[in-house]
Parts: sequence; structure tokens; C-alpha cells
Amino acid sequence: MFDPTIYDNIKVVLEGAVYDLDLDGHILITRREDLVDLSSMSRTYAIEFARKVDKPSKAEINLKVHLSDLAAEILENPTAKPGCTLTIKLFTKVNDPTLECKQIEEELGLIWEHRPQITQLISYTYGNQASYYSNQITLSFGRKVDESQIDDFPDLINYAADSLFWLDERED
Repeated sequence: MFDPTIYDNIKVVLEGAVYDLDLDGHILITRREDLVDLSSMSRTYAIEFARKVDKPSKAEINLKVHLSDLAAEILENPTAKPGCTLTIKLFTKVNDPTLECKQIEEELGLIWEHRPQITQLISYTYGNQASYYSNQITLSFGRKVDESQIDDFPDLINYAADSLFWLDERED
């Protein structure tokens, strides 16, 4: 038997909170990954959800822990502050990136109370007439998370769902 790590504890709480929203009918979970990268000895958990099947936008919550954090925790290094990296990714479509990306950044800033750093990556398939662009919006918090932030996870997931709902309503 082993003691669960910070990553294990956060993953269980995060997954449970997202599944609660799915069971309540607020979101629909569309993908889930739980990966171990043997080359870097890191672990990654990702859970993706959408508002409804017929809506174009999706949200993904990513939790990652590196070997250095796992080792510091397992070896009980008193000088280290182990934790995990948490990011939120939102996927949507835009027709006019110059106009819409600014609007998206402003509205997400309001929803998230200007806490995470927001970056947007615009892409399209070369060779096809671009009727729309794919927009990957990444929300980064700039710090590690540990069990002391677990109580914030329901709010974080609700902010992600609110962001998703706003992106979908913008499309209508």
C-alpha cells in the first residue's frame, strides 16, 4: 500500500467535481486521459467536457506533475514545495480573430476575475478556404497547486463551465 501523492489527491477531487456536473446535466464529459510519461517520469490527467453535443466549444482541465515534485514529496524533502501544474484549455471557433480574440480575452478576464494568464492560439487547415479559425485558449495560473487549494476546485470548474457557456452563446 502506498500513500497517495498530492497529484493523486487532487486528481480524485477534480475528477469527482467534474463528474458531479456531468451527472447533474450541466455538462457532458467528452474525453478523459490519465497518462504516465515514462521518458520524463511525469503524470498528466486531462478531462474534457462540452455544454451539449451540438455545441462547438469544449473545455479541458489539465493536471500535471513532474518527477522533481513527485520525488520531493515521496522523499519528504523539507526544503521543497511539491505541487502540480493546473491549466484550463478552452476550444472554440472564431471568424474574425482580430475582433473576437480581444472580446474573448476581456470577457474571460471578467469571468475569472483577472486571475489566470490568458493566451490564445489561432490555427486553420492550410489549403482549405478559412471560413473559421480554431482558437485554443489557455488559462495559466502561474503557480503550483497542492491540497490547500482543493476547496477552490468546485469554483474553478464552475468558472470553466461559465466560460464554455459564454463561448457557446457567442456562437448563436
